Amino acid sequence: MSRPVNTIRASAGAARAACLALPLALVVSCTGSDGWRTASRAAAGLAPTPEEEQGAVIQCYAAPVWGWRGWFADHTWIALKGRAADSYTVYEVIGWRARRGLPTLRIERDIPDRLWYGSRPRLLADLRGAAAAELLEKVDAAARRYPYPDKYRQFPGPNSNTFTAWIAREVPELGLKLSSRAIGKGYLD
Repeated sequence: MSRPVNTIRASAGAARAACLALPLALVVSCTGSDGWRTASRAAAGLAPTPEEEQGAVIQCYAAPVWGWRGWFADHTWIALKGRAADSYTVYEVIGWRARRGLPTLRIERDIPDRLWYGSRPRLLADLRGAAAAELLEKVDAAARRYPYPDKYRQFPGPNSNTFTAWIAREVPELGLKLSSRAIGKGYLD
């Protein structure tokens, strides 16, 4: 039994409307009224405070990048805290720094588990106590040897994921594995 012509036309019209609405929905969903400048950078509550954890801590995070690229790509970074330290040091590569004439490699005291412009991070690695203390200097030294401290390219790299992959290769004891969302992790291959 065949469907009436009017039903077929209505179905085709609805399909066309959905195809036209999808790109518009993507644009609207990826552009907030205030944009990335006002997106939250608050702590996610994944890292112990220095008061809670007196021992050494090494943590690696991944969070969806801002905007539509966050549907398939992550930004990764590493945070270290020495034994009895009162703060964390965050190690990451950020592309916009190059446009300001700054090194893309950023090593600064900061909130370790900060939201990445509104996106909640995931914990990829969490070492504490003696295991972390043994690797702190290795991670710091590897970060400072990173071969692209002033370069950034979203694809194929070098980018934030190239940096984190460099640390994972230089300090395999971390057991750090990056997902397929870490675009740029294979730039060193």
